[in-house]
Amino acid sequence: MTFLYLSGWRVSEMRGLEWRDVDLAGRVIRLRPELSKNKTGRVLPLNGDLLGVIERAAENRRLDCPSVFHADGQPVGDFRKAWWKACIKVGLGVMITVETPRGPKPKYQGLIVHDLRRSTVRNMVRAGIPDAVCMKLSGHKTRAVFDRYNIVSESDLSAATERLAVHLAQQPTMPTVASVVKNSDNSRTISTGTARRLATRRDSAARSGRKSGGAQNRTADLGIMRPSL
Repeated sequence: MTFLYLSGWRVSEMRGLEWRDVDLAGRVIRLRPELSKNKTGRVLPLNGDLLGVIERAAENRRLDCPSVFHADGQPVGDFRKAWWKACIKVGLGVMITVETPRGPKPKYQGLIVHDLRRSTVRNMVRAGIPDAVCMKLSGHKTRAVFDRYNIVSESDLSAATERLAVHLAQQPTMPTVASVVKNSDNSRTISTGTARRLATRRDSAARSGRKSGGAQNRTADLGIMRPSL
């Protein structure tokens, strides 16, 4: 289960993994195309806890079993019921009763094994790994499916608004909208105090622009809103 959580592999890919796919000295696993759901092979570098999982599996390696993960030399079978039982025991799942044409039937509701794959994708994105790299590691070929796995939670949204609040709090408190005064001849000018402040900011921006190759739009950089005349 730790391997699934750290690798983001599908259960079927984990079951089919054999020692011929593992280069422990080079710290890499090469998934054969025939094991992949989309028939595309991929590479999984081994680091940290993921490397530890494979090293422990190597200690339990059996010469009569080619599989990396096995149960006393036998291939790993369907362990959904064992997973359900474990999740229910720790409060991550429940058994409910649903009505079917054949009468009431128990049904598991809660964390499923495939959720580990979703967790891997989400953790990679939160770690700052580029999406293209995440998709290569997880084996997602389309952006639409990948985005469904990268679930945005309420805590993510809360963190985003907190970062926005911090950013805004660090901005200058001086107004960036110029005060416009209407003259007796119907012309409009910027008030003296505001003009001084804007001139200071403009000069500072100009010096910064010369150092970086020039600014494209001084008015836009200064944040001045042009009044309607």
